[in-house]
Amino acid sequence: MKPPREEEIQQDYVEYVVKINRCATVVKGGRRFSFSALVVVGNKNGKVGIGFGKANEVPPAVQKAVKDAKKNSVKLDLCGDTIAHEVIGKFGATEVFMKPAAPGTGVIAGAAVRAIAEAAGIKNILSKAYGSTNPVNLTKAALKGLQSIRSKEQLRRLRGVEIK
Repeated sequence: MKPPREEEIQQDYVEYVVKINRCATVVKGGRRFSFSALVVVGNKNGKVGIGFGKANEVPPAVQKAVKDAKKNSVKLDLCGDTIAHEVIGKFGATEVFMKPAAPGTGVIAGAAVRAIAEAAGIKNILSKAYGSTNPVNLTKAALKGLQSIRSKEQLRRLRGVEIK
C-alpha cells in the first residue's frame, strides 16, 4: 500500500464552488443532462488550485473538481496579506489586472478572481477583468498572473539593488 500524499494528509483546504453548469444532450428519448463544476481550493496560506469536474449529478462533479484542484495546486509568493507588485494575467481572450492594496481595503474583485484571492489567503487586492468574463478563463488568468509574481528577493537579485 502506498503512503498517502501530502495533499491527502492535509485537510485544511477551503473550497469555493465558482460555477456549476448544466449541459443537455438530445437523445431519442428526450434530453439527457450532465453537470460540470469549477472549483477553487486553497489553504489560505499561499497554496491554491483550480479544478474542473464533470458528472451526471452535481455532487460527484464537485467532488471530481475538488480532487482535480488539489492535484493541480501551486504555491504562490505573497507579501503579507497582499501581493508584492502589480501584475496582469492573460488566458485566452481574458486579461486580469491585479494590484496590491493598502491594509483594510479588502478583496475588490469579481466572483471568480475573489475565490482565487481568498483561497490563497490574500486579504487586500484590487483587480479588474478585461475582455472575456468567462469564469473558467478568469480563474485561469488570475492564477497565471499570481504565479508570475516575483518575491522581493528575486526582484533584488534581478535588478542588483537593495529593496527595503
